[in-house]
Amino acid sequence: MRRHLLTTAAVAVAALSLAACGTTEPSSDDASAASGKPAEKITLTDAKGTKVTLDGPATKVVATEWNVVEDLVALGVDPVGVADVKGYTAWNTAAPLTGSPKDIGTRGEPSIDTVAALAPDLVVATSDLSPAVVKQLRKVAPVIEITSADAADQIGTMTEGLDLIAKATGKESESAALKKDFDTSVAEGKKALADAGLGGAEIASADGYVASNQVSVRAYTGGSLLGAVNEKLGLKNAWTVKGDESYGLATTDVEGLTGLGDVQFTYVANDADGDAFAGPLAKNAVWKSLPFVKAGDVHRLPDGVWMFGGPRSMEAYIDSLVDALTK
Repeated sequence: MRRHLLTTAAVAVAALSLAACGTTEPSSDDASAASGKPAEKITLTDAKGTKVTLDGPATKVVATEWNVVEDLVALGVDPVGVADVKGYTAWNTAAPLTGSPKDIGTRGEPSIDTVAALAPDLVVATSDLSPAVVKQLRKVAPVIEITSADAADQIGTMTEGLDLIAKATGKESESAALKKDFDTSVAEGKKALADAGLGGAEIASADGYVASNQVSVRAYTGGSLLGAVNEKLGLKNAWTVKGDESYGLATTDVEGLTGLGDVQFTYVANDADGDAFAGPLAKNAVWKSLPFVKAGDVHRLPDGVWMFGGPRSMEAYIDSLVDALTK
């Protein structure tokens, strides 16, 4: 498998379909006069149908969610402000931060004062952020909203969001390259799995967490981003539970795993947040009796694979999945 390292450079509300269109018109300012070239205003229509006009390609950008942080970094734009820098660093290694962004607070509640102090020329938010917070942010800087997720078309939603950010930052050629790399990674991964006799294999992707001494398992159904990528790779989703309309996720418990049968069970965990499967479930009688556990077909994917990220995260996911299933 070809690995992509650096580029040039955790449920949710119902997602809306993303419609991004960009137009340009001439403008004049001191910088453009000095360069001898007229600056071009950029007009965008975001996921909420809001028209946003920028004086030119945004360079001082604040991002309120990790998937849009990843997109910016992958496009070669170092965001000046990022929500939960520590969390992003732990969960997303496919597009590591290369600058020194200011931590603007949590992904759900960014500090408006901190954002204002950065004087950004653009804030990239997602449909998960509350309308009240977006309204406050619009008083500080232009804001474009990206659809967080859509179980009807996760991959299309991912790439449309990337394209919108690319238009806002003048990085459209970089966006095209990222999408091409993703398609290549899918094709290579599908071939590698087929060559290993795993074409059409059943897979159940999951993560898990512990609350009140009980383990909850979160299923990545066919409507999830991982589920969509799995199907692109020629795998069959083994989950029968129905996921939510945005992220395609469903919650079950260890007893809910008994209907899976002989599958490849892959899960995402992180040392920063613990491993529910290797920890609390390891001594659970039901867990130990599951066919895929007995067969040794349980695979923890490497830390830093963000399950809701952009093309670079999905390339890292494909690489790690192929490695886990074919070793």
